[in-house]
Amino acid sequence: MRTEVVGYGGVRLGLRVEGAENSGPIVFVHGWAQSSGCWAAQLADPGLTERFRLVAMDLRGHGASDVPAEGYDDPVAWADDLAAVLDFAGPDAIVVAWSYGGLVLADHIRVHGTARLRGIVLVGAITEIGRDRAGGRVGPLMREHMRAMLSDDPDIAVPALTAFSRDMAGGPVPGTQVQALLGASLSVPPAVRAALFRRDIGSEEVLAAVDKPTLVVHGSHDRVIDPAAAEHTIGKIPGATGRWFLDGGHAPFAESAEEFDAVLRQFAEEC
Repeated sequence: MRTEVVGYGGVRLGLRVEGAENSGPIVFVHGWAQSSGCWAAQLADPGLTERFRLVAMDLRGHGASDVPAEGYDDPVAWADDLAAVLDFAGPDAIVVAWSYGGLVLADHIRVHGTARLRGIVLVGAITEIGRDRAGGRVGPLMREHMRAMLSDDPDIAVPALTAFSRDMAGGPVPGTQVQALLGASLSVPPAVRAALFRRDIGSEEVLAAVDKPTLVVHGSHDRVIDPAAAEHTIGKIPGATGRWFLDGGHAPFAESAEEFDAVLRQFAEEC
């Protein structure tokens, strides 16, 4: 089912929803220049949909959401956007945040605390951003293509985004999957792609204050977000546990969907 909620500043946020309404909610937050479509395997998994209510959001400027001119550097905007989705999903949600989505979740905790949360799953995620921020350390694939991916010249941006979409996985992925990732990236305006990186904010105090069960999932061969970012997060959140996908890349939920879903089910049931 597709629907929407209204986030910060009246921005409409697109949602994909699966599962029974009276089930415990799991909210999925995608990464930079992607969309809720990246969670297709989870939204179609009966092992999840029969036990939980799954709500995958499109970040502002992405997917089916509005594309406002501003707000991409404002922690309050991200925090209130996620709060609107959590209000829709229901109380005591588990939030699964991938890549840049981890920073969005950190913003929510920074502004609103953890009251709406039952648990946290950070997947290949950053929790802060800026030069020399340990929780935002990027890998060689991101460094190689970053400048070109932000260009408004298609002759520059499209090849870079294609290579990025193809190589973010730890191994070969189906061409249809690569094209879906590429299509999502191209649907995000270049100005939005660039605006998400015009931030410099740390989150060590935010992470130290997390008082909910936390699982940090990361591919050992992630070339987009350095595994050191995951190690930083595990070290800062009290009681956080790590789950490494050996030889995995940046998107274990797509590369190893069956294994990822089993890990998520177990975590959600234990929370």
